[in-house]
Amino acid sequence: MNDPVWNYLANRDLSLGPVPHDHAPGAAGLTHLTFARDADGVAWAVIDQQGTGTNTLSQAVLEEFAQILGLVEDRAPKALVIRSAKRDGFLAGADISEFRGISDEAAIRERIAAAHGVVDRLAALTIPTIAVMHGYAMGGGLEIALACTQRIAVEGTRFGFPEVQIGLHPGLGGTARFTHLCDPIEAMGAMLTGRSIHDRQAKRMGLVDAVVPERHVEAAIAAAVSGNLEQARQGLVERLKDSAPARRLAARQMRVQAEAQAPSAHYPAPYALIDLWEEHGGDMEAMKRAEIASFARLMLTDTAQNLIRVFFLRQKLKDLAGKDSAIAQVHVIGAGAMGGDIAAWCAWKGLRTSLSDVKADAIGAAIGRAAALYEKIAHGDRLKIRDALDRLIPDPEGHGVASADLVIEAAPEKADLKRQLYADAEPRMKDSAILATNTSSIPLAELREGLLRPERLVGIHFFNPVSRLDLVEVVSHDGTDADVAAQARAFVGRIGKLPAAAKSAPGFIVNRILTPYLVEALTLMDEGLAPETIDKAATDFGMPVGPLELADQVGLDIGLAVAEMLKRELDWPMPDAPQWLKDKVEARELGKKTGKGIYVWRGGKAVKKHAADAPPPDLADRLILPMVNTAVAVLRESVNDEPDLIDAAMIFGTGFAPFRGGPLHYARERGVSEVIAALTELARSHGPRFEPDAGWDALK
Repeated sequence: MNDPVWNYLANRDLSLGPVPHDHAPGAAGLTHLTFARDADGVAWAVIDQQGTGTNTLSQAVLEEFAQILGLVEDRAPKALVIRSAKRDGFLAGADISEFRGISDEAAIRERIAAAHGVVDRLAALTIPTIAVMHGYAMGGGLEIALACTQRIAVEGTRFGFPEVQIGLHPGLGGTARFTHLCDPIEAMGAMLTGRSIHDRQAKRMGLVDAVVPERHVEAAIAAAVSGNLEQARQGLVERLKDSAPARRLAARQMRVQAEAQAPSAHYPAPYALIDLWEEHGGDMEAMKRAEIASFARLMLTDTAQNLIRVFFLRQKLKDLAGKDSAIAQVHVIGAGAMGGDIAAWCAWKGLRTSLSDVKADAIGAAIGRAAALYEKIAHGDRLKIRDALDRLIPDPEGHGVASADLVIEAAPEKADLKRQLYADAEPRMKDSAILATNTSSIPLAELREGLLRPERLVGIHFFNPVSRLDLVEVVSHDGTDADVAAQARAFVGRIGKLPAAAKSAPGFIVNRILTPYLVEALTLMDEGLAPETIDKAATDFGMPVGPLELADQVGLDIGLAVAEMLKRELDWPMPDAPQWLKDKVEARELGKKTGKGIYVWRGGKAVKKHAADAPPPDLADRLILPMVNTAVAVLRESVNDEPDLIDAAMIFGTGFAPFRGGPLHYARERGVSEVIAALTELARSHGPRFEPDAGWDALK
């Protein structure tokens, strides 16, 4: 029911103040907020944006908030409480979709300046203003809270300024207010990385004044109204860090650190933020004014426009998951690196998960890795760690197969082995259960042979490391039941991942496109180029790691098997794998997992012995254009028939340079004719593997 008052009543487990009797829905133009005054004279502004499950700082919400500020200024309540009626959280950032298509920097400045005016009115009120936050407070939502006199967080709330991830920095005064409230260097670090800040860290920083359970919210508000809730303030040391000499020194260090993570040639936002703070950090008003101009300039950069596109690609994948998953219990067959980590992630996300393997030691090792992972991601929540480990069940005999809603096979990439496992598991599965394979490349047509219910077989292909890479390919063969595929996508969404639908074909989407990139790197190495030089050409293009370091991370055995399978299945004109690579696989020098591959690995990092030489002029194209060309083939063959989803799969599955928007988008931006010409020249110089795919005509 899209009625703010009805929703308000439905959410009475949240402390939302008095029922707004004096405002029927839509009265006085209020659609997304309600306004009421309690018996103590405290005003409550409750945000409940209609038509969405998440509050964003859209233009309509901002206009209604300005209207409420007018009521507060006129009626002079004792205090103002700002709260969200949404169960999931407080207020996310600005509605970025409203900026799409704006190409006038002056228009952006004008719009941001008007929004600044609203937030400044909140900050100028002479009564206590209290933001009560639960779930999350991100971006522009956190900037609203920073303009209040006090901030109360419900336990478990997350905070952050993720704007840098879409090529921007905070734009509603947050750069100034955050660095003036907290340790400015710590605040800058949070904005430069876009990382989330958890409730206890926020309290320690002084970002919030209290962290309380929901049942104590009203008592905390009363303390704030009466002046008995201590306000966080900068200490002397923090104020000294905001002095001009300290800012200059810190800014130099920040630029060096930022360059290692986000090169300035590709990502201007971190450096614009550093410049802003270095020049204006000691003067809040000057910093707010400069923030407006800096934000407007960034909004029109190619990087921001492409990263905003990536933001919407993520949402598009989320939407593919649908809403509800019927999967409550999972069984994973195979406790190796992938199977164990898949099971650990499912348990972490609240699903009862059993794990079997022919080797008990492998199960024990997987449980140990899960415990270590939980220690890293639980942020000290011992109860959460205990509960996740309780849900992760060692099951050497595989008894969990009989009660699981979803059985995921994560055995080595051998079709015969996988079929043997299915023959054992399928007769014991519930009729309603789904059988999934985590195969990275084997066509499902090979795996469904002999199944009792082949229509219930689906590919659910995770990427390594499972806890960090969001993409999961959901692969259907031509007989997969449509409801099974939909349930698989819903399961992927349920565990916080992004489903990309793919037709069963060799390599699916990601490995099919990625393999020519890896093979070309191996070919270049065989030609005598140093691996460091090859990898640097890729990272200079914007890839997160070079292809040879990536090959080591994936495992040289897996890379070799996938390359040979694709060459065989697709009759690709790729060079044969070099003999030295086969020798390394034979010698079990497989990369990161064995400590030695193309590189030696120490402490989880590749040891690079040589400085990268100057690359040949066509090196980047030799690496990148085979991926682009293969993405066109994947589209032509309808492995997935949406260019945006192919781009999304490569960004979220491999980290393909996000600021370039994906391989197909990159081709369009560079110019399809230019890319075809470059491929034709590479084919003339280096062989037919570079011949432009027949699908390019459809992109012209």
